[in-house]
Amino acid sequence: MTTFKKEQGIEGEDRATSILRSRGYKIIERNYKNPFGEIDIIAEEGGYLVFIEVKKRNTETFGDPLHSITEVKKRHIIMSAQYYLKSHKLNNKKARFDVVGITKNGVKIVKNAFLAE
Repeated sequence: MTTFKKEQGIEGEDRATSILRSRGYKIIERNYKNPFGEIDIIAEEGGYLVFIEVKKRNTETFGDPLHSITEVKKRHIIMSAQYYLKSHKLNNKKARFDVVGITKNGVKIVKNAFLAE
């Protein structure tokens, strides 16, 4: 990953974290890594443990950033979340997957953006 892309990612995650906190999310961890991949933000909200993917784009030329999450990426996030739940002995905790899309026009939070199958 280029330095520019990494900086953009950090900037997007910082902004998402701030907005999520203002909306009542309790941030537990950022940039959680395990053998299956990375989860940008892990938080608690409304009785759920929430695994959050952040997508930031400077332009919408190539479409909404929320649509850039591939099925492969979703599988990696799901496997990473399952690993997190198991390793933290939280198997009975209600969990969901949210996505935060950031563009110059604003921020969009999608709760339950996808399901673990």
